[in-house]
Amino acid sequence: MDIARALAIIERLCSQDLTAEYGRPRVASGRLGPATAALATSGEFWAGDPAEWERAEEQFEAYRDGLSERLAARWGPPYLIGLAGVFERAQSAEDIPEPWDTLSSHVPDLHLWRIPGRDRWLALGVSQWDRELPFQLLAVVTDVDPP
Repeated sequence: MDIARALAIIERLCSQDLTAEYGRPRVASGRLGPATAALATSGEFWAGDPAEWERAEEQFEAYRDGLSERLAARWGPPYLIGLAGVFERAQSAEDIPEPWDTLSSHVPDLHLWRIPGRDRWLALGVSQWDRELPFQLLAVVTDVDPP
């Protein structure tokens, strides 16, 4: 992973217009849409080698932690939040706002910053939808407070 490239992508996300998610404004809710970027993506794990999967998981967590250190130098230490409880609440039919609802289904925990001078949050997390599918290091910028 190229840290400089990832920081540049995060800078763009932080300054992006969030009013048009999926090509249309989110007028009904009055909320802005999240901006999301995959900063790195692994290969798939169809062969089922557990050691390869564990190495990839460790590598992506190390990517996240290294990038988090750089962001902490700018904005202070992140909030560290687990999303298991959010996922359980969503499964119990509680209305969880986006992007938190979707993130809770494939990102176990987040490094989270309130972006100084902006009414926005930056979330950084390692995603994996299923054991065979790739890991992704995601950056998400949203104006929706975490639940």
